[in-house]
Amino acid sequence: MTQSLFSASTKVRYEARASYDRDAVHAILDAAFVAHVGLVADDGRPVVIPMLYARHDETLIVHGSPATRLLRSLRKGIDVCVTVTLLDGLVLARSAFHHSVNYRSAVVLGRAEPVDDVAERAALLELLTDRIAPGRVPSLRAMSTKEAQGTSVLLVPIREASAKVRAGMPVDDDEDYELPIWGGVVPMTTTYGEPVDDGRNLPGVAMPDHVRALVTG
Repeated sequence: MTQSLFSASTKVRYEARASYDRDAVHAILDAAFVAHVGLVADDGRPVVIPMLYARHDETLIVHGSPATRLLRSLRKGIDVCVTVTLLDGLVLARSAFHHSVNYRSAVVLGRAEPVDDVAERAALLELLTDRIAPGRVPSLRAMSTKEAQGTSVLLVPIREASAKVRAGMPVDDDEDYELPIWGGVVPMTTTYGEPVDDGRNLPGVAMPDHVRALVTG
């Protein structure tokens, strides 16, 4: 049995849809690319920023310009809430009240830890790149010291988290099933399109296998 990520702060009100299982949380985090990072900024106002991220073992990697308010605030060690949501379908019921969506979501609570070592920062940025496009890093030029120094990298440990999932058909009131109204689910998926050449590739440079694999799976 995997370790529970439950805490008083991560408790989900609707227990039937909740999970605090580490593997369940990891699976949702690994299926998405964008997280919404929420914090209370220096001026006391709440801020939520969408960010690319990657999970590495029991840690989330987030990055950005050192000049941004979010990254400056996070470096000070304030609490953060990282939320990821995947939409799987529209749930169309026989009343507006019972309409919903099928979804998978994960919430991670923690405190961001800055990575100050430039070599470690570069390695983590490569992990993030490989998460977005698996197999791409070996084909790239090496990251320069200037690039690594000019990018803030922060780690959010996955210690307190919850997953929440809604799946299945609409649940209507019993009497509403007698109404001549269509009910059901419209599935939603995210897919890759055909890669587009940027027009600046040198002659003879073909699309690499790792890019084609994004489309073909």
